[in-house]
Amino acid sequence: MKNLEDEFDEAMMGVYSKAKSECNYNAAYFLQMLYEHRGLATARILLADKQIQDGFTKLWECGCIGITVECLVLNKKFRKLFNNKELKEARRRLREYGFDPEKCEN
Repeated sequence: MKNLEDEFDEAMMGVYSKAKSECNYNAAYFLQMLYEHRGLATARILLADKQIQDGFTKLWECGCIGITVECLVLNKKFRKLFNNKELKEARRRLREYGFDPEKCEN
């Protein structure tokens, strides 16, 4: 049986796959991070950087902001893996780009 962190790893790989299939965006650096750090650590690294990553912007530009790491972090199933500061940062980024974070929290 998979634990929550393993499920999050799979969901993070899903972010990569969806970015590629839905936006034709090959997030090679993101994929490398997943292989090196796994999903949870990768999400934490990205959220700790106050600068929004290019991948987030590219997904926003193609209308797929709902498949970002930030949105995945806020998902009801996974948000208990993150602290309040990380959750707040994810919400801030989504709001900054005009997306309602509550749409991610199902």
